[in-house]
Amino acid sequence: MKEMIIVVDFGGQYNQLIARRVRECNVYCEVYPYKKALAKIKELQPIGVIFTGGPNSVYEEKAPKIEAELFELGIPVLGLCYGMQLMAQMLGGKVSKADSKEFGKTVTELDTTSLLFKGLEEETLTWMSHVDYVQELPKGFKIIAKTENCPIAAMEDKEKKFYAMQYHPEVLHSEKGTDMIRNFLYEVCKAEGSWTMKNYAKQAIESIRAQVGDGKVVLALSGGVDSSVVAALISKAIGSQLTCIFVDHGLMRKNEGDEVEAAFKDSGMHFIRVDAEKRFLDRLAGVSDPETKRKIIGEEFIRVFEEEGRKIGSVDFLAQGTIYPDVIESGEGDAAVIKSHHNVGGLPAVVDFKGLIEPLRALFKDEVRQLGLEVGLAEYLVWRQPFPGPGLAIRVMGEITKEKLDILREADYIFREEIAKAGLDRSINQYFAVLTTTKTVGVMGDFRTYDYTLALRGVTTTDFMTADWARIPYEVLDKVSSRIVNEVDHINRIVYDITSKPPSTIEWE
Repeated sequence: MKEMIIVVDFGGQYNQLIARRVRECNVYCEVYPYKKALAKIKELQPIGVIFTGGPNSVYEEKAPKIEAELFELGIPVLGLCYGMQLMAQMLGGKVSKADSKEFGKTVTELDTTSLLFKGLEEETLTWMSHVDYVQELPKGFKIIAKTENCPIAAMEDKEKKFYAMQYHPEVLHSEKGTDMIRNFLYEVCKAEGSWTMKNYAKQAIESIRAQVGDGKVVLALSGGVDSSVVAALISKAIGSQLTCIFVDHGLMRKNEGDEVEAAFKDSGMHFIRVDAEKRFLDRLAGVSDPETKRKIIGEEFIRVFEEEGRKIGSVDFLAQGTIYPDVIESGEGDAAVIKSHHNVGGLPAVVDFKGLIEPLRALFKDEVRQLGLEVGLAEYLVWRQPFPGPGLAIRVMGEITKEKLDILREADYIFREEIAKAGLDRSINQYFAVLTTTKTVGVMGDFRTYDYTLALRGVTTTDFMTADWARIPYEVLDKVSSRIVNEVDHINRIVYDITSKPPSTIEWE
């Protein structure tokens, strides 16, 4: 973390993706909104700064900007899309509206004498998405890339270490985009590349030991990837000083509660499993609205956790599985709130404690998984499918009953089992079944049936903020459908969800 890049967010949709690309190159990176960025840059002394894209035009009256002082600090700067236009305008260039827009994959000619394109071919495909363009270079800059419709597709002031690209190197559609980012990090910023999960695990364990001392820590263990990795990491640091409370709300997938218990009960920590299925189902009885279901589950979870926490007695620290996207999406300062995450504000104080322990707060989801493997967490937990906090309650449409949950558990288990057998469990980022409220007529063994329709959902994504529906082979879907209608009672029809995010969301509720 001593070697850092700061990403200045100007409202671009790829801000997290830029940070992830930097970290994939083994350099630590943080994202800050443009209004806070200069102060953070002065405080943290990064080895480089990256400007994100954004939806605005630089010549608009209220367009987001950063203080000109940044360009006098001697720190390398890379501007992307809007970031390039802002850099050009602030340093004396001219930005105009293009006669023809550029969107999508574009053939781009590179000046490979530039450090930004070191080791690359002279022609590549980049992902363009812009209306404005840099018409005139600022003094001291030269053109280092161009396309048919964009004569200044990239520019540099090598002496001052200012670089910019009109396209988006962070998206996978830009063929050599990661190589360009890596060149900025290592050729321009002179990074050493010390950001690895092995180094992070060692540092985090030492930090936890120093923070906790001989104190006690309590963690609400959901069984999800994040809380499981936190449990494994803290257990490795302080062992029996950690107590994990696993609230089994009866809304888990098949065998999941037992798997979580098996993974942690003999780990050296104190592990408490609370069977709260009846309690949750009683509270959810007759409730159909998805937001109401979420609120009930969240409130009840806290109540159970409070009750168990009081039984433990004096606890010094509360541990949470907050990850970096939670922090960004919950909004910092002027950053937009995409969705609120309860972890970011902290759970209510169930007992008096000195503070929070959030060892994943700086990590993206893929880094959390790597860290889990690094500290020896079982692979089936590390690679567990993302699972919403309300569990199957939001995958059973409408009112929830024990019968419906059991039907869905069996069907979902078959779907996940067949995906794994087909070797698709790593290439499809999330897949699950949904029990709908729709009943249809069917025929089984010459008898008429009138039973539930089950929906299957599978998506591919890099950041879960956007997603495409997964092209599961027909023969796999056929096997899944056949097994479910034959092995699971009360389901006589299977459908597959082929909508992407947006316009839909990944979950149905």
